[in-house]
Amino acid sequence: MEFRRKLYQRGSSYETTIPKPILFAIDPSRKHEVIFSYDKKLRRWIVSIEEQPVQKDKRDARRRKHG
Repeated sequence: MEFRRKLYQRGSSYETTIPKPILFAIDPSRKHEVIFSYDKKLRRWIVSIEEQPVQKDKRDARRRKHG
């Protein structure tokens, strides 16, 4: 079983399911997704954080092409 949640900043903290001290190694200016995976064998939840790729604005690409 696995599910993903986007990580949003709320005030001076982050989504209530992720304590801020756990997020010490991420760049807060970039978007991240939190993945919750359940390992049946270990009977434990595993939490991992992945940085989301930067999406280029389609309008910027057109401007550069014609520009």
